[in-house]
Amino acid sequence: MLEIGAELESRDLGKERLTEAELEELIGDRDYKEFLNTRNELYRAGNMKEHPPSRAEAIQLMAKEPNLIRRPVVLRGSQMVLGFDEEQYRKILK
Repeated sequence: MLEIGAELESRDLGKERLTEAELEELIGDRDYKEFLNTRNELYRAGNMKEHPPSRAEAIQLMAKEPNLIRRPVVLRGSQMVLGFDEEQYRKILK
């Protein structure tokens, strides 16, 4: 467990999924492929590494299947960390 003294607001994506509009806003100008969870069965079965879906398709898939979203997604202002990265968490919390 990471203890860095930050207060977090969390959202259980299984119970409260992100809408396509929320995903669009979250991804913004970033590469949408970075948001795809490469460990997800749908990602592997769809061979998305070699044949990535279009941005629109990826957003639709992530809205329907939240486990396809790489998590956690940690936001602080305009800074974002995707996936567990303790070093990056410390950087954005300085």
